This record gives sequence, C-alpha cells and structure tokens, in this order.
Amino acid sequence: MEQRPPLPPFTLESARQKVQLAEDAWNSKDPLRVSMAYTPDTIWRNRGQFIHGREKVQEFLQGKWEKELDYVLKKELWSFTGNRIAVRFEYEWHDAAGHWYRSYGNEMWDFDENGLMRERYASINDAPIAESDRRLAR
Repeated sequence: MEQRPPLPPFTLESARQKVQLAEDAWNSKDPLRVSMAYTPDTIWRNRGQFIHGREKVQEFLQGKWEKELDYVLKKELWSFTGNRIAVRFEYEWHDAAGHWYRSYGNEMWDFDENGLMRERYASINDAPIAESDRRLAR
C-alpha cells in the first residue's frame, strides 16, 4: 500500500508539513509528481471543472502549465482537523501574450489513512496584475 507521509490525524506541525510538501510539488510543475499525492480515484473540483482520477489530474495539470506560464505558488495552512486540511493560496503566472495574473483561492483537502488526498475542492479567482507588481517572483 502506498503511503504519503505525514499521515492523518494531523497535528499543527504535520499539517504545515503537508501544505509545504504540496506547495513544493506544485511549484515543480511536474504533473506526474503532483498526481502521486492523490488517491487513484481522487475527486477534484477546480473552479468549475470536475476531475476524477489521477490520469485526469495529470491531463488537467499538463494543460494548466501549458497555459499558465512562469507559474509560482504560495500556500498557507488555514485550518486542520483529523484527516482534513484547509489552505489559502495565491499564485502568479502569465499567458502567452505576456499578461500577468495573480490567482487567489481556498482549497479543502480530505485524506485517506495513507496520507493520499481523496478529495480536493478549490475555489479560485484571477486578478490581472502588472509584471512590476509580482510578489512571488523566483
């Protein structure tokens, strides 16, 4: 059985660690690496899209990072209990035309006993920004 520590039930320390691991994986922009943190039958709501399963997550992320260029993400722990974590996040990116955006949102995560995410519900809003207003530049 594959495991993805830290495992629930979460403590403040392990919840923060889980959030940092997620941030690091998403900033890699590697769809396979990111998808391995989710159960094979994971369920997502991302904005208005509904995604089911690791393969669909990989497809979604591949398309995301083809559109959202120079993507940089920051996540913060909002709350946790038992096997659930809530985060707030922001990320910056630009489109092929060079228009920059900061995307803000919240996610609710539900994990199985092996530390794999079963469910991810994300609400996201995009705000146009000037390149000079970037905060998350790497």
